[in-house]
Amino acid sequence: MSAPLVEPGSVEPGSVEPGSVEPGIYVNGEYQRRHPNWHQEDAAWKAGHVKNLIGRHGITPKRVCEIGCGSGEILACLAPEWGSQCVFEGYEISPQAFALCQGKASAQLRFHLEDFCASASSGYDVILLMDVIEHVEDPFSFLRAVAPRGAYKVLHIPLDLSVLGMVSRLPERVRASAGHLHYFTRELALRLLEECGYRVREAVYTNGSVELPPKSRAAALARVPRGIGYRLSPDFAARYLGGCSLLVLAE
Repeated sequence: MSAPLVEPGSVEPGSVEPGSVEPGIYVNGEYQRRHPNWHQEDAAWKAGHVKNLIGRHGITPKRVCEIGCGSGEILACLAPEWGSQCVFEGYEISPQAFALCQGKASAQLRFHLEDFCASASSGYDVILLMDVIEHVEDPFSFLRAVAPRGAYKVLHIPLDLSVLGMVSRLPERVRASAGHLHYFTRELALRLLEECGYRVREAVYTNGSVELPPKSRAAALARVPRGIGYRLSPDFAARYLGGCSLLVLAE
């Protein structure tokens, strides 16, 4: 059996490239204190949505990279789906998250404790940015730096701006709990990508507030109206009731 292929980098607080994620809470252990599992429980659900999106466009990737891969669980879920001919690489700046990746590494799946923007890595068929750009201090520079390094980009973007979200002060809460620096509607997210030179091939909602177990009593109470609203009109549900994210395939 091959030894796990893991490559420590040299991420130090305050030593990131322009447009990168500011290390802060991700390096000093604070984010892990708030989220000990690094959202591993949602990884299979996210991987399923990515697989379906890529499949709808007939893309057969040979090299896949995830920036901000967290625990590495999304890549671990995708690896058997896309077969041994596809190799995967995950980049993560958090030593705590990187430690969770160690047991998942293989000859097919490598992890790097390194800032992707500071690396020379490129030539990917698909780059995954799953719940990442809301954490990046300068998403414009970041997205422009990422664009030439892969043919296709898949982004999962939480839509924190909704009528219910504003009433419940969601942006303030996710800033404090999850380190979100930017907040989006569908239109704002797509405009950001357009302004950074991305061409969107498909953008669909994901409804984690209904499809995943609720994480609070308030979320549990909102499941029924959100589920009904989403069935009637996804756009209405995302704009007024919240709980949705946007999954985007772009070139």
